[in-house]
Amino acid sequence: MDFLKKFISARTREPSPERPASSFADLSDDQLETHLKITRYGSFVLTDAVRPSYDLQVVPRTGFRHDTYNDTETAIAIPVLMVSVSRDEVLDLFVDLLDPLGGEVDVVLETSHHSQGNGHDDYYRESIELPILKSVLYDFEEMLVNDGCTGIAVLNPKLPMEVQFDEHKIFTLYGQELHEFEQVLETHSVPCCEDIKFITEAEHVHSSTDTFAELFEQLRFRLGIDN
Repeated sequence: MDFLKKFISARTREPSPERPASSFADLSDDQLETHLKITRYGSFVLTDAVRPSYDLQVVPRTGFRHDTYNDTETAIAIPVLMVSVSRDEVLDLFVDLLDPLGGEVDVVLETSHHSQGNGHDDYYRESIELPILKSVLYDFEEMLVNDGCTGIAVLNPKLPMEVQFDEHKIFTLYGQELHEFEQVLETHSVPCCEDIKFITEAEHVHSSTDTFAELFEQLRFRLGIDN
C-alpha cells in the first residue's frame, strides 16, 4: 500500500480551501499505516483498490440497491442496480453478470493511471465474443480486482444493457429490464439492501502500482484496443 500512503500524504492530508477537512489530516504515520492495512469489516473483505475514510463515513458491506440514472441528453430515466461484494466474489460475480448481455459485446477500458486526479481515459472495443472476453478477464484477475485506477464496462447497445465494474470495485448495472441481473445476484447470495451506502459516497482513497499500470496496457493489447 506504499502508493496509497504517498497519495494520502501528498494530496489528501494537505489543507486546501477547495476541499473539506479530511479524516486523514491529523493522523500519525502509524495510525495511517494501521488503517490502510485493515481489509476486513465484519464478513466483508476489501480489495486492495480502495480504502474508506479513517472515520468510516461508510462501512463497506455486501449488498445491492435499486437506483435511477437520468440521461440529460435524452431525458430518459434508466433503471440501475448498484452492487458491492466481498473480495473473493468480485471477479466471479462480474463474469456471471455479463451473461444477460448476450454472446457478443462491446468493451470500454477505463484508466486513471496517468490522469493525476483529473478524470480518466477510455478505450473502446466493439464486438468481441463473450467467451473470449471472459477468458481474458481471468488472465488479468489480480489487476482487475486490486487496481484502484482501472475500470471496465461491458455493454450490448442493441438491448441496451451495460455492466460497469469501476475503479472502486463496485458494480453498476444499467438496463430497462434488470430482473436477469437480479437473478445472478440471487445466485451469488447478494442481498437487496435499499439502505446500503457505497464507498464512493464518502471520502475514500485509491491504490495502484506501476505493475498494474503495465498490466493495463497488456490487457488493452490483448483486447485489440488501439490508442
